[in-house]
Amino acid sequence: MANKGRTGRSFLILLLAVVLVLISSLGTTYAEKPVKNVIFLMTDGTSASNIALARWYKGSPLALDEILTGAVRTYSAESVITDSAPGATAFATGHKSNSNFIGVLPGEVAVPGVSAVPAELRYKPVATVLEGARLKGKATGLVATSNIQHASPAAFTAHTPFRDQFNQIAKHQVYGNVNVVFGGGKQYLLPREQGGARSDGDNLIEVLTSRGYAFVETKEAMRQIGSGNVWGLFAGEALAYDMDRIALAPHEPSLAEMTGKAIELLSQNKKGFFLFVEASKVDWANHANEPIGVISDLLAYDDAVKVALDFAKGDGQTLVIACADHSTGGMTIGAKEISKSYDKTTFAALINPLKKAALTGEGVARLLGDDRSAPGITQVMADYYGITDLTADEIIKIQKTDKAARLPGVIGHMLSSRSAIGWVYTGHTGEDVFLHSYGPGKPTGLIENRAIAAVAAKALGLDLATVDKELFVEAEAACAAIVAACNLAMTEQGHPVLIIKKAGVTAELFIDTNLIKIGSVMKELPGLTIRIPQTNKIYIPQAAVSLLQ
Repeated sequence: MANKGRTGRSFLILLLAVVLVLISSLGTTYAEKPVKNVIFLMTDGTSASNIALARWYKGSPLALDEILTGAVRTYSAESVITDSAPGATAFATGHKSNSNFIGVLPGEVAVPGVSAVPAELRYKPVATVLEGARLKGKATGLVATSNIQHASPAAFTAHTPFRDQFNQIAKHQVYGNVNVVFGGGKQYLLPREQGGARSDGDNLIEVLTSRGYAFVETKEAMRQIGSGNVWGLFAGEALAYDMDRIALAPHEPSLAEMTGKAIELLSQNKKGFFLFVEASKVDWANHANEPIGVISDLLAYDDAVKVALDFAKGDGQTLVIACADHSTGGMTIGAKEISKSYDKTTFAALINPLKKAALTGEGVARLLGDDRSAPGITQVMADYYGITDLTADEIIKIQKTDKAARLPGVIGHMLSSRSAIGWVYTGHTGEDVFLHSYGPGKPTGLIENRAIAAVAAKALGLDLATVDKELFVEAEAACAAIVAACNLAMTEQGHPVLIIKKAGVTAELFIDTNLIKIGSVMKELPGLTIRIPQTNKIYIPQAAVSLLQ
């Protein structure tokens, strides 16, 4: 009997040990730490076929593959095929909007399932998760391979119905106090007389440095930054494709390098951070139907995803979300030319022609320059694009393509036809896109694009509706409520300014900035003063109203 007792006790001890091991192994599921940071990575204009092609080209699994969790519906408020501006606005604000609209509510709703916007709220600016994170004391960052004022990064930091107003968007971003910004678009911070694109005379680089920001223009200078706020703009417009960087833009950092440095700097904030990262030019390559550009920057994006994942796995308090805003071009692995033999398409037939290219179509266009001689074209196409059997008709097509911006599309089809790649057209397409996510509170299943904002806001402890009320009060109504007079005027430098007068006190709120001047004292507000041309309404932070009450 004693032996049986000892045996029973031994069995119970063994069972308890097994249970403890199981509980320990499940700890990451049932005892997750609260979210401290959110990293949202977006690859613009990217389809499932793009991802499959990049995987075949790489020859091994992608970092994305281990965190595939669902799909995202991409339509806008007015169309089943979204533009990048409302796509990113949905991600940033939780609201579907119209084509070209950045961070504002739609003026038109025409898609089932999207609620109509009351007339008085049409075009109204709405708060973003980045702005909410900043108000909560978290660090914030933007990274993109386009100019940083382009639609997707702009949607997290600016509010305008005109996505192409890069000068205005740049001003919103500079006065929006984003802690870390890396990308292209330097020209939109400088006046024309200093080689920039601004017509208002503002030098926004000087504004940044006066606010304590470092400003860098090379990857070496970026690497030297160890702390603090920084803007790094490495090109006047967009950055080079990743495959072209070493040969044509060696001073530019990769998307992974920018992402890693942004995380390093932002993670020094003990309250956490929100970071948006975009592989911008996958979309541009798809618009051009140029497969090497797609592969180049999609693999660069995957490298950036790995950087984010490595941080999140070590940190344990970071939510990583990665997806596209829409698909572009309708790339297919398979084309009409092989419609009767598609099931005999080999790996070599698909990939070998692509592996011969050393540069993207954009890189080849830069090397060709103005040289349209047949020998010059033949040599460059053979050496850098891997096509050694150009036909006379193809050479003539290249010669007749006088604008370098159109050349990637022309030669992209030449390479696609030598592979097994087909294209539908050069515009956006409306299918669902993959959702990838990792970390506590990760989204799964089929979700709406606007749900990304809700997931990110919940993870960051934000109520976007409350943030919206703090940042965007309609000025005329606010002035009436506090019995103040307000009118729009112009400064001596030609900048629009909202003037509010109440009981002998005059306040000046400078449009597109976070500045308010009361008497002779200049102060910063927690948000921007925004004017919407369609309605002629001006929106101001609640803090401005409180200062005058």
